Amino acid sequence: MNFPGVGPSTGAGAPGGYDPNDPNIKWMTNAMESCYAKTVLSGGAGFGLGGLFGIFMASMAYDTPFHTAGADKTPVSSMPWRKQLKIGFKDMGARSFSTAKNFGMVGALFSGIECGIEGLRAKNDMVNGAAAGCLTGAILARSGGPQAAAVGCAGFAAFSTAIDAWMRQPKEEE
Repeated sequence: MNFPGVGPSTGAGAPGGYDPNDPNIKWMTNAMESCYAKTVLSGGAGFGLGGLFGIFMASMAYDTPFHTAGADKTPVSSMPWRKQLKIGFKDMGARSFSTAKNFGMVGALFSGIECGIEGLRAKNDMVNGAAAGCLTGAILARSGGPQAAAVGCAGFAAFSTAIDAWMRQPKEEE
């Protein structure tokens, strides 16, 4: 079985190339250019990275002996070791899942909006990211009112533009 990038060259001319006319390559290319696939992949990647970030941040929350758990507000440090682990892992899981959902939602929302704008404008430039950032920020802050939506729009647009500008910089040749 021959995978793209493995084995003798079949099309591109260089060793390890692939045939762009291969139906599997065409299917994968079309799938990756689909806004639906980009949205799902971005949401999934955001969910995964958000979960890892949530585990890390939740593990940092237990750095004081005054952290309390339960309705009786018993300090965690005075509980038996197994009880501390049970409470800690349960809390880490809940925080991690919450962060994962948020990151996944932001990733899917931004990616879907950006892909839609790119399709409507038929251009691939920094305006797409800025507009998608503005819409994403406004949607995420909509429950805070118009002022919060405006600030969310400006913040996400600025961040998206900065990241896009950095990613589009020409690479240094070594």
